[in-house]
Amino acid sequence: MKLAVLPEPLAGIPWRVILPLVILVCFGATVLHSAAGGSFQPFATSHLIRFGVFLTMALIIRLMPRELVVMAAYPAYVGVLLLLILVELLGAIGGGSQRWLDLGFIVLQPSEFMKPVIVLTLATFYGALPPGMTGSWRALVPAGVLVGLPMGLVLLQPDLGTALAIGFGAGVLLFLAGLPWKWFAGAGAAALVIAPIAYFFALHDYQRARVTTFLDPESDPLGTGYHITQSKIAIGSGGITGKGFGEGSQSHLNYLPEPHTDFVFATMAEEWGLVGGLLVLLIFGIILRWGLTVARNAPDRFSQLLAGGMTATIFFYVAINLLMVMGLAPVVGIPLPFMSHGGSSMLTNMICIGTLMMIDRWSQRSRGTSFT
Repeated sequence: MKLAVLPEPLAGIPWRVILPLVILVCFGATVLHSAAGGSFQPFATSHLIRFGVFLTMALIIRLMPRELVVMAAYPAYVGVLLLLILVELLGAIGGGSQRWLDLGFIVLQPSEFMKPVIVLTLATFYGALPPGMTGSWRALVPAGVLVGLPMGLVLLQPDLGTALAIGFGAGVLLFLAGLPWKWFAGAGAAALVIAPIAYFFALHDYQRARVTTFLDPESDPLGTGYHITQSKIAIGSGGITGKGFGEGSQSHLNYLPEPHTDFVFATMAEEWGLVGGLLVLLIFGIILRWGLTVARNAPDRFSQLLAGGMTATIFFYVAINLLMVMGLAPVVGIPLPFMSHGGSSMLTNMICIGTLMMIDRWSQRSRGTSFT
């Protein structure tokens, strides 16, 4: 969407995605204001500040040239992989998991960076791979190593949700790259065999409890099923139009766990009802549709794969969180993009948005419409 009334550099910015993003983030800040008992502190203010900072970062990413992005792919992968190794050696422990690096002035969660970086790395790999080799082992084995190393390190933290996010983004890239269907069928069959073995021998006790709770949350409504049960009560009690802004009893009376992070959608649905939920889904639909349009219009194979993978990463966040809060997926600690309070999630998703804006700019330049 080009706005003729704006100067040329501003007219080239994809306002068709930035405006919905601003609406979604501001709506999220409204929900966080309510979750804090009617106060902008400690959630809403920092949420808006982070968005402003990360939006600026995304607009800077938009200006990056293609050659620099391709050149930086493998060094970025190695750098984040080394950070994941440092997490295992020196990482800070919180909530029973070792996922963070405390650098004094900032606390980093390197696994978050790997979500967009693995997409960039695989897009670079398949962008340089001759199309005739996509059916050979050369298309699968190196990619498997690139994906397996970070997934293994993340699972050691342990962080099943982030590992699944990395695997999902990689799987979408493999599919878009045109790998044979029989390989995906074989991977699916292997997963069916490995899943029960992993359940009994690889998962931690709390992870197994999440799976069994997902299958039957009412079996322990005050214990392992408490999160899902209270989330479903909050969503259902909102009805069509909700109880009204600031009137959500589940979050205000502390029945709903994590009302400002993982279960922010339930907090919103209780106060804004089905109408609010449909608004959120509509805005996410606009953002994801724009991402797919960018991928379809991308000027080359590398750009198409990169845009498709970044869109898939955002979709994974949205889909898993919404399924989780409605009791249709196990609780895995995936926040809702642009609405949940949390810097790591917003950073990752704004990197994806910035990359999509960058590819959109490449497409404009390839069509002869140059924006600086």
